[in-house]
Amino acid sequence: MRSPTLVIMAAGMGSRFGGPKQTTPVDAAGHFILHYSLFDAWRAGFRKVVFIVKPGMESEFRDALGEGVAAHFDVRFAPQALDALPEGYSVPAARQKPWGTAHAVLCAAGEIDGPFAVINADDYYGVTAFQVLYDFLAADRPESEYAMVGFRLRNTVTEHGSVARGVCEVENGLLQGVTERTKIVKRGDDAAYTEDGGETWTDLPGDTLVSMNFWGFTPLYLYELARRFPAFLENEVPKNPLKSEYFVPSVVNAQLQEGSATITVLDTPDAWHGVTYPEDLPGVKTALKALTDAGTYPENFWK
Repeated sequence: MRSPTLVIMAAGMGSRFGGPKQTTPVDAAGHFILHYSLFDAWRAGFRKVVFIVKPGMESEFRDALGEGVAAHFDVRFAPQALDALPEGYSVPAARQKPWGTAHAVLCAAGEIDGPFAVINADDYYGVTAFQVLYDFLAADRPESEYAMVGFRLRNTVTEHGSVARGVCEVENGLLQGVTERTKIVKRGDDAAYTEDGGETWTDLPGDTLVSMNFWGFTPLYLYELARRFPAFLENEVPKNPLKSEYFVPSVVNAQLQEGSATITVLDTPDAWHGVTYPEDLPGVKTALKALTDAGTYPENFWK
């Protein structure tokens, strides 16, 4: 059995929510959504966690997590610095936006020594998601075999506005590709997306599998991230120097297209919960309280 590492992307500030979603309490005990993910990860078997944070935020983030997390995990931090670029490349003038999720994971490479999971800090994924991915990563398998936990679209949308989701094409349990849809809205039990500002809409069934950035990788993926990053800087950044981003699914898609990796899609019946908009927060609190009342979570973690 290999011991997988949990990598958590926590450098974002949540522009649509209007504040630091990662450290917003969601229950009476003061837990964040992140605490729920960490508790689920620990129960699944994860013991090492790497937090990708803004440079200089390590101490503040550690304090916010609390002593319980430090007592149960080998906690590491990886700053996502804007100038963390290959030799010979520089940050475009006036650029302030981070380089995206793929760059974030690349910044954590020095703390990863085996198979690893990648999640967002401000998403609730559920008990099943962590268990099935941990079991996949802990098994002995080729380095070219990755995994992704797929969520049903109807379990990931909000009543309060549009969301961006990676819509997955799956065949025989294997991912064939991920297409980012940046404006998806809920329509009853189903949804629809637009690519022209709302002029036209395309329906999406509620049971469509989507990516919520819950991935399982091997060190091969880190190699691919580093190998492909210069091409992104040379080909994509000049088109949009202030906002272009290097995304996890873009590298996944590139590997799928050239046949250098396979990605098993692990299904979960659990509902995703997250705070995209301030109006989402009461619903998240209600859902997590119901899970606590049902015995899925204790009122206080780590005791």
